[in-house]
Amino acid sequence: MRVLDMRVVEVLAPLWETMRSIIPLTAIMAFFQLVILRKPIDNIKEFLLGFVLAVLGLHLFLKGATMSLLPLGGSVGRNIHILERRWLIVIVAFIIGYLGTLVEPALKALALEVEELSIGTIRHGVLIHGVAIGFGLGMAIGITKILLNIPYIKIVVPLLVLIIILAFFAPEPFAAIAFDSASATTGPVNIPLNMALAIGLATVIKTVDPLISGFGIVGLTSIGAMISVLVLGILTRF
Repeated sequence: MRVLDMRVVEVLAPLWETMRSIIPLTAIMAFFQLVILRKPIDNIKEFLLGFVLAVLGLHLFLKGATMSLLPLGGSVGRNIHILERRWLIVIVAFIIGYLGTLVEPALKALALEVEELSIGTIRHGVLIHGVAIGFGLGMAIGITKILLNIPYIKIVVPLLVLIIILAFFAPEPFAAIAFDSASATTGPVNIPLNMALAIGLATVIKTVDPLISGFGIVGLTSIGAMISVLVLGILTRF
C-alpha cells in the first residue's frame, strides 16, 4: 500500500508543480475579465476543459523533453567531436538548428499572423524557412565559437553592428518582424535541444570552459534569425 501511495505521489507531484505555474496566470486573467472589465467568460465548460488540457499538455511536453530532447542533445554534443572535420560538425549544427526551428509552434503562429496582416504579401512559409535558415546559421556560428574557443564579445559585437546596418536598409515592417521572430524561435523545442548540444560539446573539449562557452548559444541563434529576416526584407525590394 505504501509503495502504491509513493508511486501516486511521484506521478502527481510534478503535475501539481506544472499546475501551480499556470494557476496564477489564469487567475489574474480571469480576475481582470470578470472584475475589472466585468465581462463573462464565454463557454465556461470549454474554458475549464481547456485549462485541464493545457496543464496536461505542458506537463507531458516538459516530461517528454526531459526524457528525450535534453539527453539526446547532450549525447550528440558529447559525441559529435569524433567527427574529424570541424566543418562537418558545423554543418550538422546548422541542420539541427534549421529543423528544430521548423517545429516551433510560436514561429508558425507568428508567421500566420504576418501573412494575414500583410494580406498575403509575406508568405508564412517563406518567413518560417527564412527564420530557420538564420537560426541554423546562428547555431553554426555558436558551435564554431566553441570549437575555436573564440571570445563571445568578438562575435556578438560585429553581428549587432550588422543588424543595425541591415535595419536601415530593410523595409520598416521587417525590423519589427525580425525582433519578434527572434523571440519566437526560442521556444520549447529549440532551447533544450540546442543548449544541450552546445553544453555537451563544450564539456568534452579540453581547451574550453563549459560555463563560458556552453552558454550564449540561444542568443547567437536569435541574432541569426534577426539577420535572416532583415535580409529577406531587403530582398523584397528587388
